[in-house]
Parts: sequence; structure tokens; C-alpha cells
Amino acid sequence: MASLEATVRQLLTLPREAGTPEAAAARELVAGHLRALGYDVVAQKFSFCPASLRAFPLFGDGLGVLALILFPLLASPNVPAWAALLIWLGGIVLLTITAVGIALGWAPLGERPREDANLIATKGSARPRRWVVAHLDSKAQGHSMAGRLVAVWMTGLAIVTVSIGAALRLAGPVGGLGSAVICGTALVAGFLARRGRLKGRSLGARDNGSGIVALLAAAEVSKGELGFLVTGAEEFGLVGARVFARYEPNFRSCEFVNVDTVDEQGTLYLVSHNSQGERLAGALEPGLKDVGPPLRQRRLPLGIFVDSAPLARSGAAAVTVGRLTWATLRCIHTAADTPDKLSFSTAKAVGQAIALN
Repeated sequence: MASLEATVRQLLTLPREAGTPEAAAARELVAGHLRALGYDVVAQKFSFCPASLRAFPLFGDGLGVLALILFPLLASPNVPAWAALLIWLGGIVLLTITAVGIALGWAPLGERPREDANLIATKGSARPRRWVVAHLDSKAQGHSMAGRLVAVWMTGLAIVTVSIGAALRLAGPVGGLGSAVICGTALVAGFLARRGRLKGRSLGARDNGSGIVALLAAAEVSKGELGFLVTGAEEFGLVGARVFARYEPNFRSCEFVNVDTVDEQGTLYLVSHNSQGERLAGALEPGLKDVGPPLRQRRLPLGIFVDSAPLARSGAAAVTVGRLTWATLRCIHTAADTPDKLSFSTAKAVGQAIALN
């Protein structure tokens, strides 16, 4: 069988946007490696709507349009005092409903569904209690993950700012300068959000080639008691994890350790979503401390999405392990996320620690 290094070397020549031939080739490569290790591998196929990734950019477009409509309503004394608040509340509710519908795949926006799949790997007939999870797909956008976080935070600030401005208008015109600041905040947020459209291709070495390295390293040292879930279309709204959570009803007593982005620098994070996840993080912490980097438990930051979230919402104990810095966030989701100068030594150690802990 091919070594882990050889499999990873092949994997990281493929830009793995979900639903593309390259993603399918990468999935077969990982499945072949797991089968060579003695695992039974089942492909859980599903379809998804690629337009879901346009939800946030379209929300940004709508936010900018709303800002332009609101400017004269906030500043002019010749319109009803309640007009700005009514249009703002109605507009933001409509925008939110539309964006959520697009994100969940309810509105295809003229794009054809794509086919992708999860890989479920086990040994023997017993259902594993602990699963190691990593997503296979990668993507490139008009901004990096760092850019997306800034866009999300700026959008939140804009919503709060405009809401306050619309409420203050009930007491009288806000004035030209105040209206310009309020609406300008929304315009900047809208501009940043709309940069989230797909653009280019990424090899996804850190996000999430490193997670696949950790998963395969765990599979090599596991004695068969672990299950392995390689998810698809994570970058399009955690689709693979949501499909698994929906169609695998007997996993709620299981533990899921998701590995997503393990760089060679920074703090090693154990991210949980609820008290069950915190207990699992506590159980994993002693083994992961031996990996070497500083270790910190925390909750998921606003603007980041990981496969452990839908698994946790469905009742299982689930955490995500990752190692990254702000420099890592500026790299991922771009063409700069290549395997150059990346040894994957931390990712391998993380996988082995999860398997042996």
C-alpha cells in the first residue's frame, strides 16, 4: 500500500471543490488508503446546491441597497418619523429569510445541483463509539477566512448601528453627517460581504488537507475501535455532516472529534459547542497536551463553521481540534493555501493522540 506521505502528496495536487472531478478523485484516493489499512469504506452519496455559498454575498448586496434607501429617510425632516424604522426592519427580515433560504439550498439561483459524498470507514460489525472526522473539500473565495471573519463582524456592527439610527429617527432627523456614518457602515459591510463569492481554486493544504492527514494517521494506529468520517461539501454549508446527522440516527451516544486546519504554528484549540462537548474536550486534553503546542479550550467564534456543530446539535458529544493563527486565517480559502513549507508533523501527532487517548 502507499505510505501516508505518498497519499497526501497525491491528494495535495488536487483542488478539491465539492462536486468536481478533482474532489471525486481525492475521495477515491482517501478511500483506497483506508481500504488498504483494512477498513470497510462506504460512500454516503448526496446532492447539494452550490448556490448556498452565495447567501452571504447576496445579503451584503441587499444591505448596501438598504443603506442607500435609508439615507434620505434618516436625514430628511420631510418624511414620516417611522418610515426609516419600518423599512429597515422589513428589509432586514426579508434579507435574512432570503439568505437563510439560499444557504439551506431552497433557492438554486439557476445553478444545477452537484453530487458529492461522505466516506464512512469502520472495522468489524460493532458500531464505533468514537469517530474521527475531517472534511475533504477545499474552496477559494474573493477573500480569505480572515476576510470573511472581518466581513461577518462588520456586518454585525452595521446591523446594530443602523438599528440604533432608525430608532433615533423616531425622535427627529438624524442629520446628514450622522446618516452618512450610519449608512456608510452598512455600505462597507455590504462591500466586504459580497467578496465571499467563489473565485479561483485552492489546494487546501491546511484547510483541510491537514485534517485528512490527522484522520489517516489516526486510522493507521487505531486497533479498529474507531470510526472515520470523511465529509464532503463542508465548505458549502457543512452539507456532509448535516447529511450524516440526518440519516445516521444511532450515533447520539457517540463521540465525534473533528479535525479542521492544523497548521505548524499557533495554539492548539479544542472547540466545543455545549456541555457534552466540554466533557469530551476535557477527556481529550491530557493526550493532546503531549503533542507540544499550547492547548486551549474554547467555544466556536462567530463567523467560523465546522462539522462538529451539526453533530453536536443532533445530540452527540462533538468537538473540533485545530491549530492556527491569524496568518493561517489570511491564507486559507485562497490559492496561497499550498503544502509548501508545511510538514504536517503536528497534524500527524494530533491524529495519533486522538486515536490512542
